[in-house]
Amino acid sequence: MLHVRGRSVAWVPPLLLLVAIAVIDYHTIGEFRIISWIVLVPGIAAAICGVWGTAVFGALSIAIFTVVDNAWPHEFQTGLPDFILVAVGGFLATLACAVRVRGESRALHMRNVADTVRRTVLRPLPPSWGGLEHAGFYLAADAGARVGGDFYDIQPGPYGTRVLVGDVQGKGLGAVETAATLLGTFREAGFHEPELAVVAERLEERMLRHRGYTAALGRAEGDRFATAVLLGFPAEWPATRGPGPEWPHAVGPGTAGPTTVEVVVFGHEPPLAVGPGGVRPLPVTGGLPLGLRELDPTPVCVHRLPLAADETLLVVTDGVTEARDADGRFYPLTEDVVRAVTRDARAAEPARLAAVVRDGTLRHSGGRLDDDTTAFAVRRTGGPG
Repeated sequence: MLHVRGRSVAWVPPLLLLVAIAVIDYHTIGEFRIISWIVLVPGIAAAICGVWGTAVFGALSIAIFTVVDNAWPHEFQTGLPDFILVAVGGFLATLACAVRVRGESRALHMRNVADTVRRTVLRPLPPSWGGLEHAGFYLAADAGARVGGDFYDIQPGPYGTRVLVGDVQGKGLGAVETAATLLGTFREAGFHEPELAVVAERLEERMLRHRGYTAALGRAEGDRFATAVLLGFPAEWPATRGPGPEWPHAVGPGTAGPTTVEVVVFGHEPPLAVGPGGVRPLPVTGGLPLGLRELDPTPVCVHRLPLAADETLLVVTDGVTEARDADGRFYPLTEDVVRAVTRDARAAEPARLAAVVRDGTLRHSGGRLDDDTTAFAVRRTGGPG
């Protein structure tokens, strides 16, 4: 509001006030003098201008007060007491402005730090990364925090492209640290490990090690866990061609192809397959969240399921499914997506689908989010991984 075509106009309001007070005082007679109100000018400048601008308005206020108050020596003058008021007011306004600017600089620095942390946890993904078209959104329940325990990432590699979407239990910096830890493990294991089950085991092991580390530090995070969905899109190879020298361990002919997706669920909502023909939840059973394997030490279950070329996989966190309206009703995610695809088949595209979920969640909850809210949509592009 204080910029026009990229230029600051913060000096305009205090200048107008300065001129208005001088003009009004000129047209008053008798003992009704308002020139001492000029002390308001540096006060207004302190709220919206910089330190030097405030100091200039403080000096102008003193100068104009002196000139106007002494312009008519035979009429009533406010005199020395009001002069001291204007001078002290200008000094205090400049001091207050310096404190304000320093606080704003510190807040901006902290915001930059928060943005850096957010880019580390939710790093920007290139378009069509790993042969996948993707789109997602993240809305923090605490708008000032800018980052929380929800996370997602795509990691291409010689064995295909892997996708991880999850939600760390709890809030605060501990949840952010846990999310960053899991993502670091996923980015390494997702590239190097040939089997998705091994990637899942590495994530579970890393979660347990992280909990041991925080316990050794004396932090009360011993029961922290994370729900997640791990997706694997096997490397694409034509039936007439086997693994090449650039990807010596890539999936060869006769194995999982472009119409197959591998899914591991860690206590999370199963993904939705959204296509022009309709919406269906993937028939996968949810295992225990990461960090709770001791309750059920059975091996990780990897589901290999068919996926149409025009279907998009949608994964959301509980901030979406548990968003409530004023009457306490949960957001009907599936019904909303079905309506959107029925109206326009292009709503199955990742970017449009993420927008449908984001807008639907905010509309249903009235913009009041009680938890971090994330949705991530991916589908194959048909190009190389």
